[in-house]
Amino acid sequence: MSIAIAIDGPAGAGKSSLSKAVAKELSFIYVDTGALYRTIGLSALRKGFDKNDTEQIVEMLNGIDVNLAFNDEGTQIVLLNGEDVSSYIRTPEVSMFASSVSAIPEVRGFLLDLQRGMAKKNNVIMDGRDIGTVVLPQAKIKIFLTASPETRAMRRYKENLEKGINCKYEDVLKDVNDRDFADSHREIAPLKPAKDSIIVDTSEYDFEGSKQLLLKVIKENM
Repeated sequence: MSIAIAIDGPAGAGKSSLSKAVAKELSFIYVDTGALYRTIGLSALRKGFDKNDTEQIVEMLNGIDVNLAFNDEGTQIVLLNGEDVSSYIRTPEVSMFASSVSAIPEVRGFLLDLQRGMAKKNNVIMDGRDIGTVVLPQAKIKIFLTASPETRAMRRYKENLEKGINCKYEDVLKDVNDRDFADSHREIAPLKPAKDSIIVDTSEYDFEGSKQLLLKVIKENM
């Protein structure tokens, strides 16, 4: 029987990078659900839609294919109609589109079967905003990974600079706070810890320290 580990938490908590590293350590498959929502957001952005135009975004779903795959180097990538869009989905603009489209029930339904299907067939670590509460409520281990808004903004700010993206820390912090508000106040599957989730705060840890903390929690509860 496959084992599912659900990792939820706010934007910039390091869910994707930490989940990916921990999955590799445990020989689990990593499922980046945020990338799936970002890809739908990117598609809407490319088509020039308003991020709050639910009708157009729902209609768009009939003409797109979103999936996760692995490239020749064994790195997981996200595909939009067969195109690798992994490098296009991490901008602040796409982040806000992702937050908006993830509040649309039809979008969540569009991706739900894909996510649950992966968990049925494989040992997975899946991260997102509502994995433990909605997508995989029966997950073996549920973790709510968080850090202070200032810590998360500084991490994202440094990542952007390393990627050559020009930005100001104050703007990144505003984006983080705006995303937190949008995610926690949406009507459909708002961001919140599952009742039986374990809260893991990484504000005081660097990446390696956060990874070891996460591994410790998982192994203690496996």
